[in-house]
Amino acid sequence: MLHYKRFLSLLIVVFALLGIVPVALAQDAALPEATASGLAPVNDIEMYYATYGDPANPPLLLLHGGLGNADYFVNQIPAFSESYYVITADSRGHGRSTYSEQQIGYALMASDVLALLDYLEIDAVSLVGWSDGGIIGLDIAINQPERLVKLIAYGANYIPSGVRADVGESERFNAYIAMAAEDYVRLSPTPDGFEAFLGNIGNMWATEPNYTAEQLGSITVPTLILDGMQEEAIYVEHALEMAKLIPTADLVLMSGIGHFAMWDKTEAFNDIVLDFLAE
Repeated sequence: MLHYKRFLSLLIVVFALLGIVPVALAQDAALPEATASGLAPVNDIEMYYATYGDPANPPLLLLHGGLGNADYFVNQIPAFSESYYVITADSRGHGRSTYSEQQIGYALMASDVLALLDYLEIDAVSLVGWSDGGIIGLDIAINQPERLVKLIAYGANYIPSGVRADVGESERFNAYIAMAAEDYVRLSPTPDGFEAFLGNIGNMWATEPNYTAEQLGSITVPTLILDGMQEEAIYVEHALEMAKLIPTADLVLMSGIGHFAMWDKTEAFNDIVLDFLAE
């Protein structure tokens, strides 16, 4: 999806020139007070993390999507932290985390996540990943399955062709991109670095992920492939294909929703996640 990088850059310029205020995305809750937060020295970066709830509860890691940040799970953290020790993190270059000259990739981001868990002295977690976060979860399930108890991947793809060719025509997705760009400037330690960061991410999206059918078939972690029937970014058929290829996977497709179920259908999304984790 090489065109996507050019589209993102153009979109930001158009919003700036026209003074368009992006459509607000539904985020209904307020973040509870974190039990801990900070910057962890991870590989060649400093990775922002926050934890919520009782550390004696089972650990649950939430990973955001591309261009986003940990706070995008604002509607999930209060509900999930009642029964789980919730860990959130900003992926490298995203949110409050730093990044290096190194090309960002899913394997590298998975390595960051595992290093963060080591820093927090957590052996294994259940993982809820949205979009790019779900892909990171797939990478860990393939390569380090002992670090996962369960995996829930919403809006993920395993090869670039799983991304809809018309994603750039979605008003909702465009509004998300504009919001994420504003949040980058607000949160990043390098607020003037969005164009360089976007170029780095765009290079990743153009060529990754590239997991094989054999790799998906090797997954032993109990997995839920979760998505919306009106997905703006991922072909629904692709979610079906992933669920068929992963021998331990269940599939849930939510009706009347697209890529942003955690905001648009918060209660239903949370119930599905919590039900799967409790099985």
